Amino acid sequence: MTDKPLYIRVHADDNVAILVNAGGLPPGTEFPCGLVLRDFVPQGHKLALRDLAADEPIVRYGQVIGHAMRAIPRGSWVEESLVRMPQAPDLDSLPLATAVPAPQPPLEGQTFEGYRNADGSVGTKNVLGISISVQCVAGVLDHAVERIKRDLLPRFPNVDDVVALNHTYGCGVAINAPEAVVPIRTVQNLARNPNLGGAVMVVGLGCEKLQPERLLPNGVESAIVTLQDERHQGFGDMIASILEMAEKRLTELNERRRETCPASELVVGMQCGGSDAFSGVTANPALGHCADLLVRAGATVMFSEVTEVRDAIHLLTPRAVDEEVGRALIREMAWYDNYLSAGQADRSANPTPGNKKGGLANIVEKALGSIAKSGSSPIAGVLSPGERATRKGLIYAATPASDFICGTLQLASGCNVEVFTTGRGTPYGLAMAPVIKVSTRTALAERWRDLIDIDAGRIATGEASIEDVGEELFRFILDVASGRKKTWADHWGLRNALTLFNPAPVT
Repeated sequence: MTDKPLYIRVHADDNVAILVNAGGLPPGTEFPCGLVLRDFVPQGHKLALRDLAADEPIVRYGQVIGHAMRAIPRGSWVEESLVRMPQAPDLDSLPLATAVPAPQPPLEGQTFEGYRNADGSVGTKNVLGISISVQCVAGVLDHAVERIKRDLLPRFPNVDDVVALNHTYGCGVAINAPEAVVPIRTVQNLARNPNLGGAVMVVGLGCEKLQPERLLPNGVESAIVTLQDERHQGFGDMIASILEMAEKRLTELNERRRETCPASELVVGMQCGGSDAFSGVTANPALGHCADLLVRAGATVMFSEVTEVRDAIHLLTPRAVDEEVGRALIREMAWYDNYLSAGQADRSANPTPGNKKGGLANIVEKALGSIAKSGSSPIAGVLSPGERATRKGLIYAATPASDFICGTLQLASGCNVEVFTTGRGTPYGLAMAPVIKVSTRTALAERWRDLIDIDAGRIATGEASIEDVGEELFRFILDVASGRKKTWADHWGLRNALTLFNPAPVT
């Protein structure tokens, strides 16, 4: 970071700023503008730029993030306990498609080297994915995958990996409940991810509620291995059947070759985890600029995480390309409000201890920084959880804010590359798609030099602009999608388990 006292004020209307200096600054520190700190202020935390009266709005990003619990003198640390959270925006009075951004000039000639599939989609990896219809068979499949990697995969050098698409669904659940559509379509669409090359394969038990046939397109029943099949005389036969089918699929996948594809075939998922107060001023705005470049190149770009959008929804519905898309945004917010209420929770449960330690006072402040990932493009469509993306442009894919559930749902929506911004740091990764890590702070990038791919912390100290880092990230995405560069998560083989979102009853 920097040695001289430095703070960041995002908007001219802001009456608080965040402290840039690593390690924080002590009371008595004077800034070049003449502001003197009254308290010790940790890095990333807010300081009062002027005297704030009790109940006065506290403004960051030009938006009210809360109200002062008591009078806060100029130069004070505006810590979490001093900020009373405001009400969420009323969903019944939001403007719809009233400020649709004008289309930016197309960004032509951008390409990557990908794997084109029979359905027209394009993969950035060449992976054999083996799905399951019920959690009961997960242990058997794990054993089989170990054998496949050891005994078969070395014979197929053009295949990157073999992945078990394990989950905890399939039986002991209310399979016909209305919300069961969410986990079922998620499992269905995970197997359709472009990085799996259409080599469909499912391992089932036989007696489960979610019968394997429901997970496959018509006419591919031969892609199922059922463990209760009477021809299986013990565990060895089960493994042999899985390996026999896997060998056929590996043979198909091994014939695939990378070819030059337009950047419009990219489906990029965006999320953040371990967020801090720098997220909304460095990494997320840089990713937002990158998202605008991707949209200009014709790609599909998805942002997600309902509770990290809910308090900023009034800034998004005006950007909807039309009123139908605006109403779909509201629909997903309302659905999640009801979901949380049924669990006797609300949006305030979102910030983690790490978020707060990183300077985020509440979910309102977190959401305003989170939506910076969406850039400035029109919002072209909205997906309910687990739905597959069919439109180009900027898409809102509704998911919980959980990193693992969000990543799983974005894979189901067709994500072939994911970009993940972090302030506190996380080793999160996905087996099915490369995950590019962007740090909000240079200190994190230096400390985790073999886990962070792009350092956006340079924006905080003026060493780079939002546009500089956004363009660097855009180029890095094309290189990773082409196999020319490898993310640190892939280098180390970091793989988080798939995690289904199941709002339906469990019986």
